[in-house]
Amino acid sequence: MTQGAPEEVPYSHGPFAQRRLWLLPVCVVVGFAIGLVGAFVQADRWLWRAPWGVMTIPWGALVVLLVLAVWVRGAGWLVMSRWGSWAALAGWLASTIWLAGQSGSGSMVLSAGGRQMFYLVAGVIVSSAVASVRIPLRPIRVT
Repeated sequence: MTQGAPEEVPYSHGPFAQRRLWLLPVCVVVGFAIGLVGAFVQADRWLWRAPWGVMTIPWGALVVLLVLAVWVRGAGWLVMSRWGSWAALAGWLASTIWLAGQSGSGSMVLSAGGRQMFYLVAGVIVSSAVASVRIPLRPIRVT
């Protein structure tokens, strides 16, 4: 470091970093809401009549998975830590597991069909991969 040059402090340190930790519950709640809405939207599909038969395109699951991946990455950027990404994933996973269980009347929101299993497995794989990517920390100049 040269004489008189300002010291560079990454975003992960300092008083602002402690305030960002309070954003973790927000990440969990928004992830829970995405899982709650996604459990119902993922069932939407589009039937396409092809010459060889009917194809089912699960557009609802694809849209929810895209929203989930964007939010998990965005939560990491919001908190400037992978903790934000994992908190968002934990919220989504909690609501998804809750809705996959049976209610007192025996009904289930997420059944054991192919689209539902695609939604569950792809959601865990995609969001875990996105949450594992390192968040780039930009240095700030302290004058």
